[in-house]
Amino acid sequence: MRSGSEEPVPLHEEFIYCCGAATHVLKCGPWKDLSKDESKNLPRLLFMIIPGNPGLAGYYRTFIQALYCGLNQQYPVWVVSHAGHCKPPSGMEMIEDTDIKELEDVFGLNGQVEHKLNFLKKNVSKDIKLVLIAHSIGCYITLEMMKRASELQVLRSVLLFPTIERMAQSPQGKLMTPLLCKLRYALYMPVYLLSFLPEGVKTSLVRFALRGMKTCDESSITTSINLFSVDCIANILYMASQEMMKVVERDSTTIKQNLKKLIFYYGTGDSWCPQHYYDEIKMDFPDGDIRLCEKGLRHAFVLDASKEMAAMITDWLQDDLTKL
Repeated sequence: MRSGSEEPVPLHEEFIYCCGAATHVLKCGPWKDLSKDESKNLPRLLFMIIPGNPGLAGYYRTFIQALYCGLNQQYPVWVVSHAGHCKPPSGMEMIEDTDIKELEDVFGLNGQVEHKLNFLKKNVSKDIKLVLIAHSIGCYITLEMMKRASELQVLRSVLLFPTIERMAQSPQGKLMTPLLCKLRYALYMPVYLLSFLPEGVKTSLVRFALRGMKTCDESSITTSINLFSVDCIANILYMASQEMMKVVERDSTTIKQNLKKLIFYYGTGDSWCPQHYYDEIKMDFPDGDIRLCEKGLRHAFVLDASKEMAAMITDWLQDDLTKL
């Protein structure tokens, strides 16, 4: 499946309003419009990435390029940011200036689910099959999408490091819940002050924060500059606070109904979804495709293992793609 070419791949970048909220979209491949009004040369399949939190599309830039090449450049690979998690370009506000009533609480967890469904409805023809590749809280969002919109033609959903249950009870959740639910407003002032720093200083701070990694994706460094925006941080932390409160019980009913379409990939040292979560879901769904990472990849794999993850996914999906 994989292509050996190292040539730059087509990458199209858009900032749009979706459900009235600023949204960053990265599209890999020559297909820029997959709506029903386009020509008959539409692809049969779209790979769509549902990010974790922070839901910045830029973190997945290397990942979608590697995935696109691994698929022999046959299918478009798109990543859609979470509503309000991107810093809009100059002249574009975080919320669309319109009298039309858009989705209530679009920056919340439920709003982010509807945000992705709305994006698909407006931008992708119903005739195109989908491979949904979700990361972290994106896995919860993806299961909700499949539950709420059973008409979606989902060929496969790949759930990477899935935070789909008991987030507040996880080791990282126990640490972060008090901060996110009670003290998050205290973080806004330091971020506001840091936002005035020169871009070069911001970049140096990001590199310092990621200094422990042997190799760090350069696109992750540039994307992290968005985190110096108060608006972005406010929306990121607000969504995270809802995750702690709302992601409690695993939706086993939806999993059972879609089990043949799902691939789960758990980490061995993941403090957001510890290994005993894997053991339990494996026991509850012995016939499911539920895998445990043997490579020691971190939960935030986009920081240093995007190409490795993309290569694994193309291998997993070979049989599905040959049947198209």
